Amino acid sequence: MKIIAQHEARIDKILQNELQKPRNQVENFIKTHGVSINSKHTNKCGYKIKAGDIIEFNLPKATKTKAIKIDFDIEIIYEDEDLLIVNKPPFLTVHPASSVKEPTLVDWLKYKGISLSTLSGDERHGIVHRIDKETSGALVVAKNNHAHKELSYQLENKSMGRYYLALIDLELKESLIVEKKIARNPNNRIKMTTAKHGREAKSAFLKLLKSKNSDIELIAAKLYSGRTHQIRVHLESISRHILGDSLYGFKSKKGKINRTMLHAYIIYFIHPVTKEVIFKQAPLYDDFKDILSKHFEMEKIDEQISPNYLLNKFNTTF
Repeated sequence: MKIIAQHEARIDKILQNELQKPRNQVENFIKTHGVSINSKHTNKCGYKIKAGDIIEFNLPKATKTKAIKIDFDIEIIYEDEDLLIVNKPPFLTVHPASSVKEPTLVDWLKYKGISLSTLSGDERHGIVHRIDKETSGALVVAKNNHAHKELSYQLENKSMGRYYLALIDLELKESLIVEKKIARNPNNRIKMTTAKHGREAKSAFLKLLKSKNSDIELIAAKLYSGRTHQIRVHLESISRHILGDSLYGFKSKKGKINRTMLHAYIIYFIHPVTKEVIFKQAPLYDDFKDILSKHFEMEKIDEQISPNYLLNKFNTTF
């Protein structure tokens, strides 16, 4: 591939703009494969290019991967030419990784032939944010790089909002905000923990409804940041655990609860193109609804989890 530089800049900046790839991928490509500048080879990412310089390089050929069988479908809550929102099922990993052997959400999106942004790299096409494998619910996917950039910015500046529903093993004493830094657990690399040296994290927890025998509680949570396992870690810090969350301490009775009962219920953001407010709700999955029907008075549930009620309660409580 040949490019004639139109202005002065670092080689990594020029290639990042030309290829529309994340900076780390571009830097890795330059360091690994190198590029030719006016017939001179270099592996330096900071090489200064002048207007008129001829840049030549060969992109590595895509390696053939084993065909992945897709035998499931996913509910699309909203879709237009720039983005879509899916209701991610429990037990579905969001994107491929070396440790993931089963099909992922990204695999399903590609199988469906959905156009996806490329800013997050080949394995994370379209993925603006993620939720854990066992967590279900609303997840937004970008179809092009402009939408991806705009949505990522909203995620950073908190204009994209997310509300979760969770079932916990011991009721909260009161609705509260937990603001504790989160870092990797030094004793277990799979887990996170609250730590003074961690990254800033803030969660709001709203009491909704106690079960008939008062041993579990339905709560709602709002994220003000997006740390790994944030809701689960902040709950553990106040000695509460989500039903089915064996990683952070809850032990289900006789294995009857086989996944973390956490659901990304509501997502809202400003559309990257039309600028209208997008506000969408992801229906609960059957396993979550089954626990609600067995332990709660269902006539009260619909009122407690109605979007208008939830937003009003959060606005008046915190």
